[in-house]
Amino acid sequence: MELLNIDCLGKNLRLEGSLAGWQQVFWDDNLVSVINASSDNEGSKTHEFELSQHHDDALAEQPPASILIKLTTELLWQPFKIDYTLYVNEQVITQGQRDTKDIERQTPQHPVVVKQKFSLIGLGSLALKLLKSAKVIKVVLAGASLAAYSWLFSWQFALALIACLVFHEFGHVKAMKYFGMKTKGIYLIPFMGGLALGDDKINTRWQDVVISIMGPTFGLIMSLLSLVAYWITGEIFFAGLASFNALLNLFNLLPILPLDGGHILKSISFSMNSIVGLVACIAGAVAGIFISYSLGLALLGFMLLIGSVEIVFEWRSRHQSHLLPLDKYGQLFSAIWYVATVGALIGVIWYFAGMGDELLSLPLQILKS
Repeated sequence: MELLNIDCLGKNLRLEGSLAGWQQVFWDDNLVSVINASSDNEGSKTHEFELSQHHDDALAEQPPASILIKLTTELLWQPFKIDYTLYVNEQVITQGQRDTKDIERQTPQHPVVVKQKFSLIGLGSLALKLLKSAKVIKVVLAGASLAAYSWLFSWQFALALIACLVFHEFGHVKAMKYFGMKTKGIYLIPFMGGLALGDDKINTRWQDVVISIMGPTFGLIMSLLSLVAYWITGEIFFAGLASFNALLNLFNLLPILPLDGGHILKSISFSMNSIVGLVACIAGAVAGIFISYSLGLALLGFMLLIGSVEIVFEWRSRHQSHLLPLDKYGQLFSAIWYVATVGALIGVIWYFAGMGDELLSLPLQILKS
């Protein structure tokens, strides 16, 4: 990942590094210094290299003078902080400090690109690019979703379901905008749900967690608002909306890629340790296989297949990841946020199931099945 990008003699000096311990310094896109991977992945590091300064024509016979460049850093990964000092011929030219906020706001000059073979993910990416090519597609997909859900259920329930999906995806969009990311908006996909698309890449695991969990969090808010509306009006419609919306968002929090819960699990676990991350993601995949087998959920099995491929790509590129990991407080806070959201959604489902209505008890029966 890009740790530093500063000016040095009129050209960019870029420091790349990873949790594996390796660091590379580029001056004007030329590799000038390397520190190999090791267990000593933080603390004080020094990069030195020389540049040649050529004389003008009158002094062309003299050998070129050397300019000694030295970059010293003091790096701490959790919580992230890097202090740096740049020397030119032993004179301090610039110094400063960067933290997590700086990493979140940066646009890496050369973001990591992982070459992928033909896969379902590649087909999905191509489909998304086609979807983003015309804004009218949003309206077409929304109309198709309304028609599909009206055919399965009723137009009233279809409208309510679409409202739940939009509110959920709006949570993702708000999180992206909070981090200053440009967004393409919300796309509704018939029988698949919705997608919130952004233009910018994330730079930190914290961004991944917040963007992922804000969808279910907004879904929880909608269920609680529907609960209050039910208390005020006594309309069974609001009770059903609260319960089934809670089930929808709870499903999305399953720790399976590419669901939101899978992204949260991946960001927390891969911030701890790569092996821990792989084991946690595999455990989530195994749990997903069991659930899809037990409930006969073909769609869940399909998403599990995509998620398994993503786990492999994440593992293979773990040392080249440009994402700043969560610190220990971020890991703990993210885990508490996740568990609290899951618990609150289950609480909403349990509350309405206790009312004795057969339809309202259906979400709980699905969870118990």
